[in-house]
Amino acid sequence: MATHPSAPPPSYDMVSGTDPNKKGGYTYGGYGQGGVAPNPAGYPPNQGYYPPPNQPQPSTVNWGAQDAGHSNTTRDTPSEVSFPMGDMSSFSDKNIRMNFIKKVYLILMVQLLFTFGCAAVFSLVDDIRLWVQGDGRICYYVSYATFIVTYFVLVCVPSVRRKTPGNYICLGIFTLVFSYMVGTISSFYDTYSVLIAAGITALVCLSISLFAIQTKIDFTMCSGLLFVLVMVLFFFGWSVLIVYYTVGFNYILHCVYAGVAALVFSLFLVYDTQMIVGGRKHELSPEEYIYGALQLYIDVVYIFLIILSLFGKSN
Repeated sequence: MATHPSAPPPSYDMVSGTDPNKKGGYTYGGYGQGGVAPNPAGYPPNQGYYPPPNQPQPSTVNWGAQDAGHSNTTRDTPSEVSFPMGDMSSFSDKNIRMNFIKKVYLILMVQLLFTFGCAAVFSLVDDIRLWVQGDGRICYYVSYATFIVTYFVLVCVPSVRRKTPGNYICLGIFTLVFSYMVGTISSFYDTYSVLIAAGITALVCLSISLFAIQTKIDFTMCSGLLFVLVMVLFFFGWSVLIVYYTVGFNYILHCVYAGVAALVFSLFLVYDTQMIVGGRKHELSPEEYIYGALQLYIDVVYIFLIILSLFGKSN
């Protein structure tokens, strides 16, 4: 027998044996709701004091969470979302990154122009070259001591290299004394050898820098390997020095040592370039522009001295 659409459900519950449509002698259909009881307190269907089953609580739903089959209209708006401290990198803004890179390479360019200018003048002008090779050796040792002190101050004391104008003053002193040392070493070589070595250094460093930027290999994670190579270079240098003072100059041993040194400082140039450019596991903060320029400057100048010692013609 067909049932009218507004009729209440069957009056007998097979489980409890009672009539679920009766409460206190009245049926739900008597309210004029078509057999459906009204919700208490005027709440919409299935939205009483408690949410429906399997419905996530609005207070526990995070922004962006996806709950299949349900929609939550009480989620926070994007303006109310807060990110935990440390999730946003200091290099998240491309403008900050680009300004940092420009500042580092601008400082580096000024340093290299001054240093290679000193090397060319000390090698080209005879009066300066003769004075440096004679009475100027005392100034070389003073410059070497100042070089060590200023280098360790800039590397080990962050408050010095981050505070202006003290960081520029300290870096300027470092560049001045190191340029004098490079000029003194260059004065013992032919001028054409110095210029050729400078040109080769520029090409080598440009190639290494482009490789460091384009490669997918993260060299910033190889700090342990670089430390091992530095230790090998350090003790190998002492061995070469002992051989020099006991047996005499050995050209083959000198070439091997220079080759190992060139390899080590080339890897350091890749490492420092990736630290400055960013996008790797480890990177410098925007406040470390003095430190970044200092490390690149050391790498480039040492590569120049190694190439000069290998292919330069002594006067």
